[in-house]
Amino acid sequence: MKPRRLGSMQVSALGLGCMNFAGNYNAPVSKAQAIRTIRTAFDNGVTFFDTAEVYGPYTSEGFVGEAVAPFRDKVQLATKFGFAIDGTIALNSRPEHIRKVVEQSLKRLRTDRIDLYYQHRVDPGVPIEDVAGVLKDLIGQGKVLHFGLSEASAGTIRRAHAVQAVAAVQSEYSLWTRHVELNGVLDTCNALGIGFVPWSPVGAGFLTGTIDTGTVFDPKVDFRAGFPRLSKQFLTLNMPIVEWLKGYAARKGATPAQVALAWLLAKGPNIVPIPGTRSEAHLLENLGARHLQLTAADVQEIDTKLSRYPVFGDRMGKDHMSSIDYSA
Repeated sequence: MKPRRLGSMQVSALGLGCMNFAGNYNAPVSKAQAIRTIRTAFDNGVTFFDTAEVYGPYTSEGFVGEAVAPFRDKVQLATKFGFAIDGTIALNSRPEHIRKVVEQSLKRLRTDRIDLYYQHRVDPGVPIEDVAGVLKDLIGQGKVLHFGLSEASAGTIRRAHAVQAVAAVQSEYSLWTRHVELNGVLDTCNALGIGFVPWSPVGAGFLTGTIDTGTVFDPKVDFRAGFPRLSKQFLTLNMPIVEWLKGYAARKGATPAQVALAWLLAKGPNIVPIPGTRSEAHLLENLGARHLQLTAADVQEIDTKLSRYPVFGDRMGKDHMSSIDYSA
């Protein structure tokens, strides 16, 4: 797989999002299944693995650490801090907390350094300059190699970058979630030489074409049960998006998921999507996107056609949206 750059770090053009091994979009998988999928990804060219302490919590980091141990020096591990993990959705990016949890993540990941350490959500109670300062210290100690931000505003990115270079910004971005094209985040990353990592690049599964109006999300194990745009109220209204995508994919001899991923890859050389899956079959399908080369004309056609279909409903539920950074 051709490499791409996130700031000064080199990674595979497609990464693997490892959240779903611990649940959130379904029940958790077994450790054996998670390890098989992660190692299959590596065998097929993936060197960039994305996890977080809050996934599980802690379960996903443990799976990733065990899975990559035999080839640790050949991969880049990204994980995240910033949630209190106290049974609520509270945030905690206090400097002393970061210094504590980085040690715990290092142990679970079975490593002596974290290649990319993201602040999972911007904590309004802690100046971003203080957070960047702690990461600068951790980088100086060799415990962290690169600093990242997740769901941060353009202003926050600039302020953090002035203290410690930001290698990557991660936000939701896909064919039907395109706020980063309008709010200055992508422009800021491009201007500062920061890589961009789209999470949920196939729209929480919607853009795979496998979700329809009969799909039921179990609220006990699946966050998507609370996502407005996947609710009974709005899902029917959003189906024209994926129906068009299915037709376009058929014309290209690809699957809808492959088109969604190839579209992101064509949006810029500093963009590294991290589709997540629990299945080796879906993993290999997603990786097929690297063989689908969309031209500028293809991207323009997709953008033009999809602009005719409005997206109904917010991308996440109120609790999740409450932690998004909108600061100037």
